[in-house]
Amino acid sequence: MIENCCARLSGRFLHVWKRNLKVYRKTWKISFIPPILEPLLYLFAFGTGLGSLVGEIEINGISISYIQFIAPALIAINMMYNAFFENTYSSFVRMYYQKTFDAQLATPLSIEEVITGEIFWGATKSTIATAIMAGIISIFGIIRYPSGLLLLPLSFLGGLALGAIAMFFTALVPNIETFNLPMFLFVTPMFLFSGTFFPLENLPLWAQRAANLFPLTHLVKLSRFFSIGIPEPGFLPSISYLVLFTILFFIIALSMMRRRLIK
Repeated sequence: MIENCCARLSGRFLHVWKRNLKVYRKTWKISFIPPILEPLLYLFAFGTGLGSLVGEIEINGISISYIQFIAPALIAINMMYNAFFENTYSSFVRMYYQKTFDAQLATPLSIEEVITGEIFWGATKSTIATAIMAGIISIFGIIRYPSGLLLLPLSFLGGLALGAIAMFFTALVPNIETFNLPMFLFVTPMFLFSGTFFPLENLPLWAQRAANLFPLTHLVKLSRFFSIGIPEPGFLPSISYLVLFTILFFIIALSMMRRRLIK
């Protein structure tokens, strides 16, 4: 399966990426609004409101304010949402309603190249949104530089990981309404139990182990490491996990989408 996927894949997938970029340029003003307003709303609600009740949090032997704890997690959540929504709802619309995939497959592009272009575009949107959100949060002095610049390549890797599994779900769902299931059963648990709003150490041991299976858990850890310099003993394992997760679901997504599109 891997050899067949690689054989049908080339740099032509960038044509799909460029097509989506051209469409994005026409709606960029609307796309910029959520990454700008979202961190301000979250920081005000959780950082100022809830943070005054929580006080400081100790993580890996270092005490930090709650707003410092939650801000990097919000960036990681932003990475997840942008890639996942792009390669579920948006990709499904292009595939099923707009028939964009059919038009692209009428050219020399292969199915693997079309899907790869979609996943890479989802990762690109994740990176753009991260750059905007990190810039806004930087105004409050929470992100340290130059290490904070590593959030950009991290967001692209995270975007590939979440985009690949999102495309896997896109290959499975019979209609657009069914995306409610992966949103409820996969995205929502990650949102709540990936060390985003409270330390993973507060969970039972079995729940901590389960949480470490989520890609968002590793994005949150790395985001905190790059943003505020918290020592992270699992730095290399988290990077390795995200790379392996991306490769695995990338291959599965290509295979599943080929089955869906060729009937």
